[in-house]
Amino acid sequence: MRITGISTHVVGTPWRNLTYVQVHTDEGLTGVGETRMLGHTDALIGYLREAEANHILGSDPFAVEDLVRRMKYGDYGRAGEIVMSGIAVIEMACWDIKGKALGVPVWQLLGGKVTDRVKAYANGWYTTERTPEAYHKAAQEVVARGYKALKIDPFGTGHFELDHEATLYSVSLIEAVRDAIGPEAELMLEMHGRFSPSTAVRLARELAPFKPAWLEEPVPPENLKALEKVAAKVDIPVATGERIHDRIEFRELFESQAVDIIQPDVGHIGGIWETRKLAATAEAHYVLVAPHNVGGPVLTAASLQVGFTSPNFKILEHFNDFADAEIKKVVKGAPQVVDGYFELSHEPGLGVELDVDAAAEFPQQQARFDLWADGWEQRKPKGSQ
Repeated sequence: MRITGISTHVVGTPWRNLTYVQVHTDEGLTGVGETRMLGHTDALIGYLREAEANHILGSDPFAVEDLVRRMKYGDYGRAGEIVMSGIAVIEMACWDIKGKALGVPVWQLLGGKVTDRVKAYANGWYTTERTPEAYHKAAQEVVARGYKALKIDPFGTGHFELDHEATLYSVSLIEAVRDAIGPEAELMLEMHGRFSPSTAVRLARELAPFKPAWLEEPVPPENLKALEKVAAKVDIPVATGERIHDRIEFRELFESQAVDIIQPDVGHIGGIWETRKLAATAEAHYVLVAPHNVGGPVLTAASLQVGFTSPNFKILEHFNDFADAEIKKVVKGAPQVVDGYFELSHEPGLGVELDVDAAAEFPQQQARFDLWADGWEQRKPKGSQ
């Protein structure tokens, strides 16, 4: 079997473009992959056009390791977010083809299942007025849908510092959310790399009474020493990793022991097998895995293949029941959350199929997601309808 070509389909919303890539073969089998780019969608498509000619055409889709190696190192330049995302969508599609050809789900090809279900946490649910009352109501709706975990960034446009008044208001939002979801649900606290170490530590202590499940990206991701400083001073588990695009770059993070949960994005770190390798390394350091997942149903399905096969897999992020829920129709067989969990699928490959006609109903947009703009949490960038 050989790859005869690829086709790209961009599903657009005002705040995110989802790039779907189909990989076609000479035996009639087609696989699908997906990633979500922020402001770099055209660059990704341009890279894939070149990579198709240089590396992909004529390749054996079963030889996933070889294709990834050639795409990553065959152009000599150091691979960053765009290249690793391009690798990821092709890699996912190859696993999809392989599973379909053999008649088994991808998780079976990765060593088999270690669990029958993966816990989900909701994100994208607080696209409402930024008040305790509105957040209380929105959080109640999340748990009413069966979710047992959710995540929130309550800090507005905070950057490095957060003054006393803004701190009190952020605390009031978290207090309202915890009241709405009760004591048993997990509440993940997202900081989006906003703060200085001292501010992150102060906020963590202010919010500790509400029992956060983790403290995510408390400081900008470029400075590991700053993260170590935070980790040494807080009792809340620290999570990070969504903006690391090469599993090898996690080495220093593991060595620092400054992180309890890593959050690789399967769509940015080279795909399913690269993430599964990283999960094995994390297991050797007693670190849990909770992938960043802001994509649609295909990326969710790909992330679940890692989840069903990794003993140290904690939980998977899910946007698609709340933000842009209508995009779920572009994929047949989209993974569903039932009573707070994704159930094991026995469908071959990734278990999903892209509906090209449905995808065409959501054309590419000039998507924006600016964390420093007022009202960013509503995910309605300025100028959108």
